[in-house]
Amino acid sequence: MTETKFPPEKNLPAGYVPPKVWTWEPGNGGAFANVNRPTAGAQTETERPVGKHPLQLYSLGTPNGQKVTILLEELLAAGHEGAEYDAWLINIGKGDQFGSGFVEVNPNSKIPALMDHAPKDGGKPIRLFESASIMTYLAEKFGAFLPSETRARAETLNWLFWQMGSAPFLGGGFGHFYSYAPMKIQYAIDRYAMEVKRQMDVLNRHLADNEFMAGKDYTIADMAIWPWYGRLALHGAYDDAGTFLSVDEYEHVQRWTKQLAARPGVKRGAMVNKTSGPLSEQLHERHDAPDFLTKTQDKIAAA
Repeated sequence: MTETKFPPEKNLPAGYVPPKVWTWEPGNGGAFANVNRPTAGAQTETERPVGKHPLQLYSLGTPNGQKVTILLEELLAAGHEGAEYDAWLINIGKGDQFGSGFVEVNPNSKIPALMDHAPKDGGKPIRLFESASIMTYLAEKFGAFLPSETRARAETLNWLFWQMGSAPFLGGGFGHFYSYAPMKIQYAIDRYAMEVKRQMDVLNRHLADNEFMAGKDYTIADMAIWPWYGRLALHGAYDDAGTFLSVDEYEHVQRWTKQLAARPGVKRGAMVNKTSGPLSEQLHERHDAPDFLTKTQDKIAAA
């Protein structure tokens, strides 16, 4: 039998020997160490705000949050007046996601979460959590951005759930170890950089033959993928990780990214509940369309 030989290990951190039983050590470093816990459930008693529209969104302008606000703004742009919504800011750095009002909507304490107070069946309000669940629900409610034809619908859902399965390697994997971890670990960064570049290659090869993710039609699959991979392609993610990952070489991803970035619905949706970047692109809460003109943070700061 031929002996399997592995390349010599290099640039590894000092070895960590896990204990027999893991125990939580609060404040162990890294971003969000002050709010992360190994338990679920509400940590504080908070009342959940409710505005005037049937759709009440509780979110933050991260890529996961932007998926839903882009869809809502695209629905409104397409003339679906029933898609008007209130968007309330959930500051995950301060632990808002662990307030009892939010946990009632999403027991998993992750943004985004949505309440529909006017469901099509006329019954009691429906809670929705997990971005793909929210997007599928809204697309079906309004009959838009999710094809009804069997093959086109299947392809849309293929790519929607591709994003759900792939983005954790980009965010929780690469993004965490590249930007948020308390120390740089080459093994971890190399491992996730390799996977993110593989994913970008998947997108690039697919978009070479397709205008949009599901083919010729713009769908919720595009809206779900763009906030994660479009932001990376535009050098807007993780301290310009785009340069580190050579994202400009993915020409078809670049074409698609810029095409979506030019859409008014995408531009507006990317601003909602956003708390970083230029003040003119931050709309902390959104209750009506005119808010984009009068209530961005630059306007509030100047008042």
